Amino acid sequence: MKFHLDTAEIYVPDELPVEQALARTTHLCFSAHQDDIEIMAAQPIVECFQQKDKWFTGVVVTDGRGSPRNGLYEKYSDDEMRLVRFKEQRKAAIVGEFAAQVMLDFPSKVIKDATRNEPVEDILAILRATKPEFVYTHNLADKHDTHVGVTLRVIEALRRLNQAERPEKVFGCEVWRALDWMVDSDKVTMDVSSHENLQFALLGVFDSQIAGGKRYDLASMGRRRANATYFESHGVDDTTGLSYAMDMTPLMNDASLKPAEFVQGFVRRLSLDIQERVNRMDGKS
Repeated sequence: MKFHLDTAEIYVPDELPVEQALARTTHLCFSAHQDDIEIMAAQPIVECFQQKDKWFTGVVVTDGRGSPRNGLYEKYSDDEMRLVRFKEQRKAAIVGEFAAQVMLDFPSKVIKDATRNEPVEDILAILRATKPEFVYTHNLADKHDTHVGVTLRVIEALRRLNQAERPEKVFGCEVWRALDWMVDSDKVTMDVSSHENLQFALLGVFDSQIAGGKRYDLASMGRRRANATYFESHGVDDTTGLSYAMDMTPLMNDASLKPAEFVQGFVRRLSLDIQERVNRMDGKS
């Protein structure tokens, strides 16, 4: 497969030929940065783990050069950090037994530029090579510009697919903004109760981020446990770990639907839910 950047790579942990490795994919995740996949897509990784008929492929769209750093990595240059983060992502692919791990290596500024078509074309090529049943990416309410940029490029690529080529579902997942604020009827709930050891291991390989000053491992596992407990106020916990996503499939299937208006619908439903509850409890409105 030919990508726009010569520095892009496809890593296959079990060394199957690339075409075959990609073709077996059933669950495909597009993330902005190294470690985003392991934060937001634990459920499909666990679902595919050790399964012969389900395979997870990860795609990291940017190069990871601009990440914050401290301690051991404090004096690393951007180029050195890129190499470290690529190495860590390969380790995660081994731990999670991914079908393949793709690194497109685009600078963040390219992803955030809506006029640049290269990322969309590379994403489209991956979609056609993998033909996944399910696609995971960042949610449109995420507060990180690069994350939202990746999501918009993924949506554009999905819309270019013929109807028969499209996945069944497209999910926007949690990283830089949790989705516990969504009304329950809008939440896609992903049970991550099993294989906590694997989840910790997947997060733990990203030493440059954890030792470098960001405890994504503890924060991500804590969020999953908190979601499980706070999901239902009138019942005992059904799970010990829960991740949320928004169903973004309508954006793929309806090209006239504007992403900003689509995500605003979730916000409006939250606002109405709050207003209705307060009025009901107030008894004066």
